Amino acid sequence: MKETNSYQNQIQNPPKSRKVGGKRFFWSFLLGLLLSVGLAIPFVQNFYKVQQITAGFKPNTALSYTAGRIGVDKIKSHQVLLAKEMTSLTKKLDEFIPKQNYLIINTSGNDFTLMNNREVIRLGKCSTGSYTLLKGKNKQQWIFKTPRGMLKILRKMKDPVWKKPDWAFIEEGLPVPSANHPSRFDYGTLGDYSLHLGDGYMIHGTLYKRFLGMPVTHGCIRIGDDDLEAIFNALPVGSKVYIY
Repeated sequence: MKETNSYQNQIQNPPKSRKVGGKRFFWSFLLGLLLSVGLAIPFVQNFYKVQQITAGFKPNTALSYTAGRIGVDKIKSHQVLLAKEMTSLTKKLDEFIPKQNYLIINTSGNDFTLMNNREVIRLGKCSTGSYTLLKGKNKQQWIFKTPRGMLKILRKMKDPVWKKPDWAFIEEGLPVPSANHPSRFDYGTLGDYSLHLGDGYMIHGTLYKRFLGMPVTHGCIRIGDDDLEAIFNALPVGSKVYIY
């Protein structure tokens, strides 16, 4: 009987420590709930914003459309200006292209292109300057390079004779003869044709065809027999030769 009454008293009047513990649990639970909700709100807001963006949501449709329209108009305006500039540059370029045949020499690749306006007539290999430095007496020296720029054919010759300059003898270790000594005149070395560009530079044939495509000359442009004949026949005196 005493045990029963004691149990009932415990139920009706629980110990203070249990009440305090219950209150602590309640407030801890409430605080945790509030913190969870507080942390969840920004997450939900950000998630909603992402959903809006991925769904193509535009906060200010009118403003976005106007900005996009301005961007498109600028692009179209630039396209029109670019087209006009291209047309102008093309016209200027056409003015520089010779009306008759002309020749292009590429000293890096050692090849040539025979052109008529914008049409390619013939392509082939050639040899250009070796850039070798030769030193003589009295501080004389020669650099064997092909001149670059726009040149003109000043003279054409069949079966040309080469009058050897001083450096040709110095290179071979021979004494330099007088200006018109017979040893200066060399027949056959230049091939069947020569086209003179001025300052001693020529387009001519070669006995060393195996070296075509290589920089081995003293500055002249050497070309194979068939290509040389085609160029000789295609280019009249005054034709332009572009060397780069």
